[in-house]
Amino acid sequence: MAGEYLVYGAVGSGSVPVEAALTLIGAPYRVEEIVTYESEGERRRMAPHNPMRQVPVLVTPDGETITESAAILIWLAERHPEARLAPPPGDPMRAQFLRWMCFIPASIYSIYWTRDVPSRLVGDDPQAQAELLSRTQTRISDCWAAMERQIEPAGDFLLGDTVSVLDLYMAVVSRWRPLRPRFHEVAPRLGQVARRVDALPQLKAFWAERFAFEGDYAD
Repeated sequence: MAGEYLVYGAVGSGSVPVEAALTLIGAPYRVEEIVTYESEGERRRMAPHNPMRQVPVLVTPDGETITESAAILIWLAERHPEARLAPPPGDPMRAQFLRWMCFIPASIYSIYWTRDVPSRLVGDDPQAQAELLSRTQTRISDCWAAMERQIEPAGDFLLGDTVSVLDLYMAVVSRWRPLRPRFHEVAPRLGQVARRVDALPQLKAFWAERFAFEGDYAD
């Protein structure tokens, strides 16, 4: 389809906020499913699209490839200003928007590269892997708590009364382990915002298909 975006991603992965943003924008897109956290074979399949062998990857209608979830989300918000998914340059909220859009991947999301395959750093020792998972889980909780202390939601959402790509980003990453109960414990105000994102009627069908909120992920 002319003008269609292509997303390389997977159910429940870091491509989900990108797909959610495209859904809210109303832009046509399709997803090429590559579950990089499941096997080395899937990571090799991702290599031609991203040398880091990670999702998400966005291919624009013009054929440009963009990697890094935060970069994709910021770019989409700027490419589609009519959707009002980010404060524009010059807006009083712009600096904080950029700050937290960088904080989430740098301080939290990046840890999952280790957690998905602990042997990458500690080899095959089960005890060392268990210790790594425990310590990184604590680090993730500490980072959410730090964000909670330093950001004051400016309305129903983090930056005001309309949802932004920052809200989408936080809502998805906070669904990963140590899961939402721990997130609500350490970041209750952020948790209220995340619940509003979960309940957006525009994304009801999307969440059910791309990141069903049940079982281990229950709120």
